[in-house]
Amino acid sequence: MNVTDPIRQVSVVSTGQVQIRPDHLASSWRPTFWWLLASRRWTGPRPINAYVIEHRDGLMLFDTGQDRASVTDPGYFPGGTTGFLYGRLARFEIGPQETLSAGLGRIGYAVGDVKTAVVSHLHQDHIGGLAELSHADIVVSQAEWNTLSSPLPEMRGLMTRHIDLPSLRWRRIEPEPTDNPSLAPFRSCHDLFGDGSLVLLPTPGHTPGSMSLLIRRPGRPPLMMVGDLTYDAHLLEIGHVPGVGSRRRLREATAMVNTMRQHYPGLVILPAHDPGAADRLAQATGQAPTLASA
Repeated sequence: MNVTDPIRQVSVVSTGQVQIRPDHLASSWRPTFWWLLASRRWTGPRPINAYVIEHRDGLMLFDTGQDRASVTDPGYFPGGTTGFLYGRLARFEIGPQETLSAGLGRIGYAVGDVKTAVVSHLHQDHIGGLAELSHADIVVSQAEWNTLSSPLPEMRGLMTRHIDLPSLRWRRIEPEPTDNPSLAPFRSCHDLFGDGSLVLLPTPGHTPGSMSLLIRRPGRPPLMMVGDLTYDAHLLEIGHVPGVGSRRRLREATAMVNTMRQHYPGLVILPAHDPGAADRLAQATGQAPTLASA
């Protein structure tokens, strides 16, 4: 029996590059504030990816990348101690042609084509394209949205003035209970379009409301876009978690994703900042690499 694939294409665009601390990439014995203040080393450049899915119900994004204003506007980041810590955490390189709209244009889309944008979590390098998406539905978990009203959001990487824009149409979701064995060990999910092809799964740890996206297509390897659950698919596979967030919850979510491999042995893990993600996506989809950067 022929099964119609509701997904025409899956692509990735880069909105610049980021360097982080080695202890951020892979957790160590050192507490976060220790390595954040003491580290003198940076990783090599890593992409800031936004994933593009052409579904029969409309073009959608998983994450929206980094805003170029973050490297051109001196007032983009908070000042004082908070701004100093932002500068210690990451450094960015974003060219004039590495905006979300420019990246979409290079793979044949316009930013106005986007109908839905899912935000894995609300950190700056995932919400950078929001200002261009006032025409689209913006999906975030309710648990993640609630963190905006917690004390000192900027100290936790949440710049509300770049997130809660009056022009945006937010859709805050709560994953529904599921006993679907194909999603085990996950016990809750959100089926984005109701056809089982794009399923959002809660993977908290990096932030309290982080989500991942499972993509299932007939006759093709399943894909899982995991945001910042890991910065390297190989580290996730061996259970080594990043150094920012709740390490206990990161380990739990990482173990659940790895358990899913029992159902999907060919599961392709696509983090937001993994230099190998574009090539793995190309191999899984049978397309030429589509990391559309300048």
